[in-house]
Amino acid sequence: MYLARITVTLRKSILDPQGKAVHHALESLGLRSVEDVRIGKFMELRIHSPSEVEARTITDEACKKLLANPVMEDYFFSLERVST
Repeated sequence: MYLARITVTLRKSILDPQGKAVHHALESLGLRSVEDVRIGKFMELRIHSPSEVEARTITDEACKKLLANPVMEDYFFSLERVST
């Protein structure tokens, strides 16, 4: 069993209005040293797989086909072997 931790964010070239709103809110709270905010999504998948290679392939396929929009978003993930 593997635990995939996936982070999906908008590409740097895509405007992030939610990030801008949070940035302005932080400035209004006096946190002016924050230069930029980007908002993303975090997901965890538990994958029953005999090997890390297969779990990595399954996670990558899930990201490409459903969890991330490859036109607008980037993703990265980590895998951890967990006991069942």
